[in-house]
Amino acid sequence: MIDFTDLPTLHKCYDGANGKKISVSYNNEVYMLKFPAVVTKNADLSYTNSCISEYLGCKIFESVGIPVQEVSLGTYTTSRGQTVVAACKDFTSTGVVLQDFVSLKNHIIDSGHQGYGTELNDILDTLDKQSAIDREELSERFWNMFIVDALIGNWDRHNGNWGFLYNTFTDKLSLAPVYDCGSCLFPQADESIMLSVLSKKNELNDRVYNRPTSAIVINGKRINYFNFISLCANEGCNKALKNIFPKININRIEKIIDGISVISDVQKQFYKVIIKQRYESILQFSYSKLLSKE
Repeated sequence: MIDFTDLPTLHKCYDGANGKKISVSYNNEVYMLKFPAVVTKNADLSYTNSCISEYLGCKIFESVGIPVQEVSLGTYTTSRGQTVVAACKDFTSTGVVLQDFVSLKNHIIDSGHQGYGTELNDILDTLDKQSAIDREELSERFWNMFIVDALIGNWDRHNGNWGFLYNTFTDKLSLAPVYDCGSCLFPQADESIMLSVLSKKNELNDRVYNRPTSAIVINGKRINYFNFISLCANEGCNKALKNIFPKININRIEKIIDGISVISDVQKQFYKVIIKQRYESILQFSYSKLLSKE
């Protein structure tokens, strides 16, 4: 656990709604420090677990071989006391800037779709019509993220928090590492909620089969991960499931969880149970069904 409190603060600013963010210089490199988001749903929780979610979500993406931002956990002391922060290494550089998927949607000028609209057909239409980056590579990243987000229960993978690195010298786009995973694994659950989920099968099933839903919508309704993936009806999703599922190692993920020193045993058990249950009930079930269907 690194104490980031006294590091030089930079003037680079970051947007996004999930918690305060500042830029610091650490080991002569730029890092974004993400602070815990403000609690909006659980009055019994003083701050969310979004920094833990950010760290764990990114490490799970890394464990299946998907390029992701480098992230570590540390502490930062303010006038309100010491808090846990997620330190995300800035993956931009001189002449290389981050552009989100919103900007790519807006680039399709003969389309009536708005950049921030998350209707699945609109997104797929953009994947097909754009010419700035290889279509197959872009589609593969979208669906691979969707499968991992289903595993970790990410409810906020919208068009503004995934995208590309634009090289201003060469006018080329490349896929950016996955970033912004702070909305996975129920960051507003306190220990009483966690204990209730661990002891009551119906509450666990609710957090596997019913929520969270994806930020992607079909006809205005957020996608239910289980219903959509287990239907085995989308070719891109099926391909990603066959690619990602064999790479998921639950034992490796549990070791990552056990290595987080700043969370309680209850929290560790909660994460392990949620991930394993979503792995078995959503992904393993759908994977077996897909193989049988084929």
